[in-house]
Amino acid sequence: MTVQAGNLFGDVSAANAGKEVFSEIFARPGLKIERIISQGQASPPGFWYDQVWNEWVIVLKGSATLQFEDEPATRALGEGDYVFIPAGKRHRVAWTDPQEPTVWLALHFE
Repeated sequence: MTVQAGNLFGDVSAANAGKEVFSEIFARPGLKIERIISQGQASPPGFWYDQVWNEWVIVLKGSATLQFEDEPATRALGEGDYVFIPAGKRHRVAWTDPQEPTVWLALHFE
């Protein structure tokens, strides 16, 4: 296996040109780690993620709001905040900061 290295904050401003950017950092069967850069993006109205895998996500920079279908209130996330989303838990991104990039680290696993 080859040694791989990088910087989660490298090219953040260059990567976000008005769209959300997903970058795979590492993958193997049953596990994927990705960096997501958002700036003002949110899930489309009425859209819910309903994933067959678990997800653990942390906001490294910026801020966002998640909404879970079975919860009455949204969850605000700031730098350092993380959440575990079990498989089948319907959720959506309600808001990401439009003024600065929000950098997420997401782990998708079985």
